[in-house]
Amino acid sequence: MVATTEPQDADRLGFASGFVVQEFGWAEDVDDALRTAIETITGTELVDEDYDDVTDGVIVWWREDDGDLTDTLVDVQTVLDDGGVIWIFTLKPGRDGHVAHSDIQEAGTTAGLHATSTFSVATDWAATKLGTRGRGK
Repeated sequence: MVATTEPQDADRLGFASGFVVQEFGWAEDVDDALRTAIETITGTELVDEDYDDVTDGVIVWWREDDGDLTDTLVDVQTVLDDGGVIWIFTLKPGRDGHVAHSDIQEAGTTAGLHATSTFSVATDWAATKLGTRGRGK
C-alpha cells in the first residue's frame, strides 16, 4: 500500500527533534505513515499509554465509540510537560467512527482545554490541536 501521509503533514503538528510523544487510542485503523512521520521528526519512537515520565506532546486517536473523551483528555495531561501539545486525531466526516468537532470542543472545555486549530492530517484523519486556557489572575 502506498503511504498517503507525507512528512510535511506531520511537520504541521509542531513536534521537534528529541520530543517524547505519547500515543493514546492506537488500533489497527491508525495511519501508520503519519505515526512514522512523527517518529522521523522527533527521532524517537512514540511511547504508549503506560508511559509515566514527562512528555512533550500527546496524540490521541479517537473514534465515536471509544468512551468518554473528557476522561481521556484529563488523563493525557497527567504527564504532559507545561507547554506540551495535545492533538486529537479523529476520522473525517463520512467515515465510520467520525466524531463531531462540537464533541471535541465540549470535552476539551470540560477538561480545561480549548481547540485551537483543525486540519486534514491524513487520508482518513483530521487533527485538532487542544491547548490549555490561560490561568486567571
